Amino acid sequence: MPLLDKLERTFGRLAISNLSLYLVIGQVFVLLGRLLELVDVSKLLFVPALVLQGEWWRALTFMFVIPLPDSTLGFVFTAFGWYLFYMMGNALELFWGAFRFNLYLAISFALTVALAFITPYSLVTNLFILGSVFLAFAYLNPDFELVLFFILPVKIKWLALIAWAWNVVTFVRGGLADRLQIGASVLSFFVFFGADMIRTLRQGRRTAVRRAEKAVEQVKPRHVCFVCGKTDRTHPQLDFRYCSKCAGDQCYCPEHIQNHEHVVAADDRKAG
Repeated sequence: MPLLDKLERTFGRLAISNLSLYLVIGQVFVLLGRLLELVDVSKLLFVPALVLQGEWWRALTFMFVIPLPDSTLGFVFTAFGWYLFYMMGNALELFWGAFRFNLYLAISFALTVALAFITPYSLVTNLFILGSVFLAFAYLNPDFELVLFFILPVKIKWLALIAWAWNVVTFVRGGLADRLQIGASVLSFFVFFGADMIRTLRQGRRTAVRRAEKAVEQVKPRHVCFVCGKTDRTHPQLDFRYCSKCAGDQCYCPEHIQNHEHVVAADDRKAG
């Protein structure tokens, strides 16, 4: 993408390497602070109305707040979620480079924060922003396998379809705040992958057309009797032949190869 190339040349030096790792570390410290009662998480949550009252840090700190696990199993899944986010974020950074990965998250983050002020008293989460990393990784690596519950291997493309379906259901059934947050994260995804998806759809359409044409050619008869219209498809047992005295390649079935009026070329008819 020429625009991204230009932005990277201009601002690439400002990129933060290992951004996904820093996000995970920040979430770990906030979670530990909550468990040790050293952190008042209510001061970190993003409520646009409170930001407008001067508590500007909330527009940043909410990225480090995750739901508090309520069981040992919950902590296990939280740790697994951190591992997956770091692994996928690191993979995207290696694929794109630090600047583009930063930009991908920054677009989703900035849109989420900006659109949140439309519903200033709603609580804004980082769920959809962080989820957009999963969607990007799944798009680029659809056959990557995850082992669910440590026993069930599943290709990530199927989990991504479930995530997209969940986004759609939440968008339809949720409130305006939910719709704005989903829209912000999804827009970031389409900024990076929209053009590629359109090209894929066009190529798929062209491939489908070629397959249809090939299928038509495969069922199209090779021999058609000029007189009666019988074909090698409808009458495969017949031996079709071509008349050397007829103008053009005129085909005839056995019944009419010796019993037909010869086709005369237009020039010969004029001369006659």
